[in-house]
Amino acid sequence: FCVTAVFTGLYIGNCGWAISWAITFGTCFYHFAMRLLVGHTVDGVMKNHADCRKPWYQLRSFETHLYKALRVKKWKGNMPTYDPACFDPKLHSWDEIAQAMCQAEIVHEVIVVFSFIPLLFAIPFGSFGVFAITSLLAACYDLSFVIIQRFNRPRIIKLIAKERAAK
Repeated sequence: FCVTAVFTGLYIGNCGWAISWAITFGTCFYHFAMRLLVGHTVDGVMKNHADCRKPWYQLRSFETHLYKALRVKKWKGNMPTYDPACFDPKLHSWDEIAQAMCQAEIVHEVIVVFSFIPLLFAIPFGSFGVFAITSLLAACYDLSFVIIQRFNRPRIIKLIAKERAAK
């Protein structure tokens, strides 16, 4: 934010070249801040309590084939996790983990949508292509986390069913 403010100040002070840097750093700041804000807001509302049986969280018929084609199993382990403790079976039951997975999915779905808000800045500043490419890349990045949650959740649901059957 501070770097954005500096370059914006330089631009206002008749340094025309500074606008590109102000837009670049402003867009980066937006994407980082928006992700944190969405995550904390959804966490404050849901508190990792979601009903995994709701239709929204159920796999669609095409998803299993899609995830196999995308080879999710091979790359999902290389993706970062914001708070690994939320998914640790030593700290939480499988049911709690499944609920956290549902919440993480919602967070990333909202972020995917919000990733396209910078397109509105193409109206006053131009360079629609730059805003479109950065928005699309940001959305795809978060879509990968949605895919991971949806790929893993059926396995967790099976573990929950086995646990309940054993009781």
